[in-house]
Amino acid sequence: MSDRALILFAHGARDPRWAEPLQILQKRLATLAPGTPVALAFLEFMSPDLPSAAATLVAGGARRLQIVPVFLGQGGHVRDDLPRLVAALRSRHPQVDVRLSDAVGEVPEVLDAIANYCERQAHT
Repeated sequence: MSDRALILFAHGARDPRWAEPLQILQKRLATLAPGTPVALAFLEFMSPDLPSAAATLVAGGARRLQIVPVFLGQGGHVRDDLPRLVAALRSRHPQVDVRLSDAVGEVPEVLDAIANYCERQAHT
């Protein structure tokens, strides 16, 4: 097992089918980065929550956690809630390097992929 781990952090929903694309993403990442644990974590409605996912990875030997918010933009959850959760993780696991990525929807490559998809839909 790698000492680095990835956490895909998403909002969560009451309908379990909502998480299916995230589970597919998790599996694709496992193929792209074999040996690097990839966990899902949710803000609400679903489990595990971020503290639980982080604790499991740390117990498995992770010493660096890269948290990727799977949100299209920086609303209140990404701007306000997530930094508080990350600060709490850093306090709870001071031996772990906890890093926070930008929201996926703000990354140029992701926006390009979405734009390309939308453009293709105009010609279907």
